Amino acid sequence: MNDDSSIVRLAAILRDETERARPGDRLPSSRELMRRHGVSPVTVSRAIAQLSAEGRVVTRPGSGAFVAPTRGRAAEALDLSWQTVALDDRMVDDSAVSGLLARPADGVIPLTGGYLSPDLRPLSALSAAAARAVRRPESWSLPPLNGDPGLRRWFASEAGGTATPDDVLVVSGGQAGLTHALRALAAPGRPVLVETPTYPGALAAAKAAGLRATAVPVDQDGVRPDLLAEAFAVTGARVFLCQPTLHNPTGATLPLERREQVLAVARAAGAFVIEDDYARYLGADPIPPSLGSMDTNGTVVHIISLSKISAPSMRVAGVIARGPAAHRLRASQVVESFFVARPLQEAALEFVSSPAWRRHLAAVRQEILVRQGALLSGLARYVPQAEVELRPQGGFHVWVRLPQGTDEAAVVEAAQRKGVLVSPGRIYYPSEPPGPRIRLTHIASSSLAELDEGVRRLGAVFQDTR
Repeated sequence: MNDDSSIVRLAAILRDETERARPGDRLPSSRELMRRHGVSPVTVSRAIAQLSAEGRVVTRPGSGAFVAPTRGRAAEALDLSWQTVALDDRMVDDSAVSGLLARPADGVIPLTGGYLSPDLRPLSALSAAAARAVRRPESWSLPPLNGDPGLRRWFASEAGGTATPDDVLVVSGGQAGLTHALRALAAPGRPVLVETPTYPGALAAAKAAGLRATAVPVDQDGVRPDLLAEAFAVTGARVFLCQPTLHNPTGATLPLERREQVLAVARAAGAFVIEDDYARYLGADPIPPSLGSMDTNGTVVHIISLSKISAPSMRVAGVIARGPAAHRLRASQVVESFFVARPLQEAALEFVSSPAWRRHLAAVRQEILVRQGALLSGLARYVPQAEVELRPQGGFHVWVRLPQGTDEAAVVEAAQRKGVLVSPGRIYYPSEPPGPRIRLTHIASSSLAELDEGVRRLGAVFQDTR
């Protein structure tokens, strides 16, 4: 149950508990609140959000909610309950995405996350590129609204096919590209097709755009074209969002034949395909051609980002689109944020144009192979109960099926208590998950030794439940 009355009741209970608690005390976990009060995760999330808005609690992704250090009289007197009515029911739950972005506490090993660990980032090369960029006075002037011409040429070359620099829009990272594409291509209230499971940030972006995410199942070769065609027919959707290469979280890569089938299905439905090519640089060569490079009639909106392969704050991506769709995308960015900061664009171009870029790509790809092997070996040694559904040909993640009947939330919480962070499988599904799963990441830990220790701690969770 997650109606407004249950949210109000739970918020009142927690408000009373914070009055009796000391600043810094931790509130019960979401799972415990659900069990104790018989409410849904959404109800818990909204009640805690209400108390956070009141200044009574502080939330720390990955750690929980805590009684705020200070609660002055002004905060006590502030009544924000009217906002509940004014904002209606279009709340966007950012907890899944925030959890993936949160920095682990000291002593906690991250087996989750979406970026290279600090030791693997090309920090010297990025710093040198940024220094060269900012020394040029013109770096601080107004850039072309669709992006630096040199950077657009580079993205067009990387996209391949018939893409030209005029087809490229430079945006503030892949997440911004997804958000702009969803808002530009589908009206609020309309359905959008997504792979299931899929990246939580895509689900959050669809929700923020007022769209209804409809699941299309994947197997070890990626999305199933037959079910995609059926979903288009049943829902009337005109947008399909996918990650054909090293799909997050499963690691599946669509073979060439399926890529051709997906394009044919979308063309038959008169629909767009948003291709999130986030893992373009994270796999072993050769990979199949992108959907964008195979597109001949403007079906595909193709997104290439740089933050995954470089550093989190390299918030630069290229969105390749043609026709009226491209115009809408550019208008969306101009209205929302004008343009991407020119110094960042020029730093990105300096980096990808330098010899350090190719050296970095080779080093990261080699490290991915080594770390993936270490993670899989550790799972076999410490967590034999877990079933790895697919050994990806690259990428950061491994998708793990837990034994049937396992309490997924309990495993995630127990792992956190033992000092290791993992991603719960449920956050990757737009509807009911088919069973307990977790996503494990090998690239966020600081070393192979730390990675091994993290898997050992995860294994101890299962030993404790025997």
